[in-house]
Amino acid sequence: MRRRRRETEVFGLSFLDAISCGFGAIVLLLVLTKIAEPTKIVEQGIGLQAMAEKLAAELPQLDAKLESLEQKLAAEGKRLSEAEQTLASMRPQARALEAERADAQLEAEAASAIENRLALARQQLTDEMKRLYASGTRRPSDSVGGIPVDSEYIIFVIDTSGSMHGYAWPTVIKKMTETLDLYPKVKGLQIMNDMGDYMFSQYAGDWIPDTPGRRKAIISRMASWQPFSNSSPVEGITRAIRAFYAEDKKISIYVFGDEFTGNSIQSVLDTVARINPRGSDGKPQVRIHAVGFPVQFARNGIRPTGVRFAMLMRALCQQNGGTFVGLQTLEQ
Repeated sequence: MRRRRRETEVFGLSFLDAISCGFGAIVLLLVLTKIAEPTKIVEQGIGLQAMAEKLAAELPQLDAKLESLEQKLAAEGKRLSEAEQTLASMRPQARALEAERADAQLEAEAASAIENRLALARQQLTDEMKRLYASGTRRPSDSVGGIPVDSEYIIFVIDTSGSMHGYAWPTVIKKMTETLDLYPKVKGLQIMNDMGDYMFSQYAGDWIPDTPGRRKAIISRMASWQPFSNSSPVEGITRAIRAFYAEDKKISIYVFGDEFTGNSIQSVLDTVARINPRGSDGKPQVRIHAVGFPVQFARNGIRPTGVRFAMLMRALCQQNGGTFVGLQTLEQ
């Protein structure tokens, strides 16, 4: 009879004991780990609280430093503002000094040119002009403010703005009278303002006859004559040339003013050069002279428009055979 084989049990008591011990060990490790974590969290919380208390203690000091820096910044801002104000107050003085320097240079150049132009004027007197001067009391070499007197027709272009009337009008009338006196007899006169408006509308576009009575009427009318003006002589100059230019006439324009409010000096020079062409002798047919009145000195300050007037008139007179003279004072 065959002996029955004994079956072997895989999961015995010993195996189950070992497995149970292993799981128990793992559970014990997990329990120990969880117990340690709250201690670390508490320690970290204690460190953060200490840091917060330290920062809170330093906060008043930081506020004090910030306030001190803000005060310093405000003080520096005030100093900067005062410096800017000082600079702004010095700019007009600097411009005034620059204008004085420019005026001195212009006067020196004008003085040099006057002698040459006077000599040239004596040589260019026509027989008719010699006859006219011979009947008067003035000599051909006379001048007004250094401007040569050598024409048979004269036109005045006068700035009638408020600044001229308010500060320089008696001087304007005096200089106009002196200019007329230097021409004992001419073939024609005309008076216009800087906008090109005629003093006597009945003579618009025509020459005013030169008579003692008419001269007296011109001076009398000057006292109250104040048509609208934009403080720029350009319109009056161009209108005078367009209306009276003639190749057979020797004409001089006298510009009396104190300001140029236009935009471009060069555009004025180009326009006048186009409408006042040169004759066969290579010289402009119409002479342009100018007298600058120092109104802005009387008004406690030099404006750019005054400097621009001097620059324009100097260039325009030089281009058109004339002379620019800047008066030093407004005294009569």
